Amino acid sequence: MNCYEVMGISQKVSNLAIECEQELESQFKKIDALCDLNSAKVLQAFQENEVTEDCFHGTSGYGYNDLGREKLEGIFKSIFKTEASLVRNQFVSGSHALSTALFALLRPKDIFLSISGLPYDTLHEVIGIKENPSSLKSFGVTYAQIDLVDHDFDYPKIKEYLENHKVKVIEIQRSKGYSTRKSLTIDKIEKVIQFIKAIDKDVIIMIDNCYCEFVSSIEPSEVGADIVVGSLIKNLGGGIAPNGAYIVGRKDLIRLCGERLTLPGEGEDVGPTLGITKSFMQGIFFAPSVVASSLKTAIFTSLMLEKLGYSVEPRSNEERADIVLNIIFHNPDDLINYCQGIQSGSPVDSNFLPIPSDMPGYDDQIIMASGSFTQGSSIELSCDGPLRDPFVAYQQGSLTYSYGKLGVLKAIEKLLNHK
Repeated sequence: MNCYEVMGISQKVSNLAIECEQELESQFKKIDALCDLNSAKVLQAFQENEVTEDCFHGTSGYGYNDLGREKLEGIFKSIFKTEASLVRNQFVSGSHALSTALFALLRPKDIFLSISGLPYDTLHEVIGIKENPSSLKSFGVTYAQIDLVDHDFDYPKIKEYLENHKVKVIEIQRSKGYSTRKSLTIDKIEKVIQFIKAIDKDVIIMIDNCYCEFVSSIEPSEVGADIVVGSLIKNLGGGIAPNGAYIVGRKDLIRLCGERLTLPGEGEDVGPTLGITKSFMQGIFFAPSVVASSLKTAIFTSLMLEKLGYSVEPRSNEERADIVLNIIFHNPDDLINYCQGIQSGSPVDSNFLPIPSDMPGYDDQIIMASGSFTQGSSIELSCDGPLRDPFVAYQQGSLTYSYGKLGVLKAIEKLLNHK
């Protein structure tokens, strides 16, 4: 008996899976090489920061003199090659970390510019795109936006805006979010940063790096970004971190972020770890391997669905900037059935049936399949999407390739059985 028979996968789908894996051998080898490189960077970071077993003992209360927290943030500094970092369990999400950074860096009458189009839905009330009395807009911060053109930056408009306005912070969201644009590669990030700094060397460039860590051999902080933000229930938590997020970058900017997270005068010097440090360290240690598994799962899914006649982005042979796969269904039924299939192939809540529903921070109803060990974790195999045209499923994650493959095959079976 093989794995397909154990999971009740039909002969048609299992044969197609075997065919796809054979075609993907060379791409999988490239992912393995990337995993080796990023693993070496992580191991070197642990050794540079002289991690010991004493680092695993957390603090309570104020969190003064927390050795583990110091070493953990040293590891992130080493990996991202930055002056400072803030890696905390007090962050409830990547969006919380982004909000913290924006409120830390911006002041009344400052201009905040997004050059990658409309930010992710959960930031709309933070910015004031959607009215909220606690938004940046309510504090007198001006927001401006320049959309991408053909999946790349609009250089003429960026130049024109910067020459006519004194911008304080430029934000770039690398991953596509709930959109159909392409995610942004490191090469594109590097090019636009050089372009911006040639016009205004003082502007702060902030990167939303969620879903993108360890997908490339280098990170945005290595190509000129001033501050980089991400979540630990995505790539760098390795499926082990139960919550948290990180902000890395220039020391003066990280100090401001620390003071926004805690309080002025104490900043990053306080914040109890409450026994979380070991999980955070194990998460970043496993992250290169887990991200590699997520990439393999995404590429495998792409090729399977391409062969079945579905539209996907990126395609199986295209360069990837993140772990997210868009599956464009063009109808709500296929979107719902696919997500329900992913849920049935999950280790947790596999007997639950996800249905579209309202969610905080989103205007459209969302269907979300996530049978994960950590609530909302998207480094674990998950799939979700808003019920709006063109009805795109956003699939991401998988702790191992084998589990990801089996979950995807269950989803494909459900999709085909409802045709």
